[in-house]
Amino acid sequence: MVTERRGGRGKRWVVGLLLVLLTLAIATWAAFRLSPWPSVLLIRWTFDRGAAETSAALQKHLPASVSERRGLAYDPRDPEALLDVYYPPEGQRGAQRPTTVVWVHGGGFVSGRRDDVANYLHVLAARGFVVVNVDYRISPGATWPTPARQLNAALAYLQAHADELDIDATRIVLAGDSAGAQIAAEVANLTTSPVHARHMGIVPALKPTQLVGTLLFCGPYDAALVDWDSAFAGFMRTVLWSYFGEKDFMADPRVDTFSVLRHVTPSFPPSFISAGNADPLEPHSRALAASLEAQGVKVDALFFPDDYVDALPHEYQFNLDNEAGQHAMDRSVAFLQGLGRGADPRH
Repeated sequence: MVTERRGGRGKRWVVGLLLVLLTLAIATWAAFRLSPWPSVLLIRWTFDRGAAETSAALQKHLPASVSERRGLAYDPRDPEALLDVYYPPEGQRGAQRPTTVVWVHGGGFVSGRRDDVANYLHVLAARGFVVVNVDYRISPGATWPTPARQLNAALAYLQAHADELDIDATRIVLAGDSAGAQIAAEVANLTTSPVHARHMGIVPALKPTQLVGTLLFCGPYDAALVDWDSAFAGFMRTVLWSYFGEKDFMADPRVDTFSVLRHVTPSFPPSFISAGNADPLEPHSRALAASLEAQGVKVDALFFPDDYVDALPHEYQFNLDNEAGQHAMDRSVAFLQGLGRGADPRH
């Protein structure tokens, strides 16, 4: 009799455990279906690990002669609105202030921070440029077009404090990687296209003549170019759901404005555009380059054949230990140097 009671309690315990596990499974499934947050947290964890590894690998390439000003508040109302400025060695500055490269970090709109790209931007600054590293708020906490508004505010700050910061605000290049490249391209377009500025509801901080170029790596420039049947589609669904605050984001008319390559004009600044041959976003970069060239915009595009000896992943340019990453850095520097002074580089 005692054995039967114990056996009954054991069965009830197993059934109870199964019910708890089933409840947890249903709750987890519901959480992933009802909110982007669970998937976003996984993406952040993965991206943070990757960014830390990339930054550590760049440590050996850091120049000793770059000076910096860190943690400058470009919007006192927003504690996350911070930027750093990196200066080239004194001997490379010349009689005039160098071109100012304003870089926007990537992270799929849901992760990332300016520290992730700091080592790479120190290397770029050492090649003769003032480089500004801009932070912005990420989603789901901040939705489109908040990062574009913040970048525009950062540009207003740089312009207002140009002498104090010893920068040339009349020669600015907007640059970025991944999501940051999309944000940079978006602000470049609203700066040079009054129609796009109205659609985004943003008054440009710069005059078009102040924006002399863009440097764009591996960005997503048109939601319609995503292969929604690929393994990559799940990631894009999560980040765009987060960024627009709508699960059915493709039905949101704002996605058309976000898809910046549909709206570029002949006034868009000269651009360097690149992506790796194994990057699922490479078609976006190729399409943006083609769209700009069709508008008569000067484009320096760096792409690689499908059978390139090493498959180059998303954000390949940050790997300065291989030939492709070094080549991308050299081509970027040559592009920036080729913008010249005086004449409008658009012609």
